[in-house]
Amino acid sequence: MPRPAHEIGREVIRRERDALESLAQGLGSDFDRAVDLLLACQGRVIVCGMGKSGQIGRKIASTLVSTGTPSVFLHPAEGFHGDVGMVTGRDVVLAISNSGSTREVVELVPVMKELGAKVIALTGYAQSALARASDLALTWGEQKEADPMGLVPTVTAALTLALGDALTVALMQRRGFGAGQYRLFHPAGAIGTKLTLRVIDLLRGPHTNPTVPEQATFQQALEAVTRGTLGGVSVVDDQGRLVGLVTDGDVRRTIQAAVSSVGALLARPVGEVMSRNPSRIHPEVLAFDALHQMQDHKPSPINLLPVVDAQGRAVGMIRLHDLVQAGLTAER
Repeated sequence: MPRPAHEIGREVIRRERDALESLAQGLGSDFDRAVDLLLACQGRVIVCGMGKSGQIGRKIASTLVSTGTPSVFLHPAEGFHGDVGMVTGRDVVLAISNSGSTREVVELVPVMKELGAKVIALTGYAQSALARASDLALTWGEQKEADPMGLVPTVTAALTLALGDALTVALMQRRGFGAGQYRLFHPAGAIGTKLTLRVIDLLRGPHTNPTVPEQATFQQALEAVTRGTLGGVSVVDDQGRLVGLVTDGDVRRTIQAAVSSVGALLARPVGEVMSRNPSRIHPEVLAFDALHQMQDHKPSPINLLPVVDAQGRAVGMIRLHDLVQAGLTAER
């Protein structure tokens, strides 16, 4: 009877996990030197590799570019037919080959070094032709691939990708590359929305800023909640500063507690039924942070968040629904 597929999958993942742990434990001064060399690069990081190593190399180059390190992928075979002309003495090359003997990569290294570029090898074997030809080699040793024949790039592909990610993140932190710069490089899509959409961008004038004065009655607050579509109303003082919040939930709970005297209930001061000192947020805060403030609220998540300016004046409200509709998700 054949093995269940999930058992095979688990074995593959465990082999890759163990190899990654070994790689992490082995990082040391050579990795530090590689990061220093990349930081000192005045040109671009040229990534090259064949086959699966080339595909991993394209991802590494793409990640470097998106995090502030100019980078480009060079296909070694195309390099021999003129594309090596993109390499200059200001560049650093990441040459990838698990075996360290991939002919197209190994034979291209002397050409790139003659052009003045520094070469960092990402390879399995410290004594391989690629490692010896390069200025610096980051190696992971002999690894057994996860397929039954031990031939398909699985474990080594994961190691190469992880090492590329490790270099990228180390460069980001050494450069102080933060959310502001990342935002510039990712203006669209889900990432762009998380990093650019502010609370103020979701406010739409009076429609998103229902208020009643602190002296209002519960009936007036109820009418304001009913007129709007947000499910709540801000209670403000005579300077417009937020002092409380009345939501649909407050209305239901208050009515439930006073069903025997509806007239008296409607005449009660709104201050007696509102939630005092509610959570609030400023308009320039990222909407993504507002989403997490609402979802992380204790003792339970909230669906409505008043927006106040620097003086504490109510300027609007946002709903959890508005944030989700804008394309935000809770994943950090």
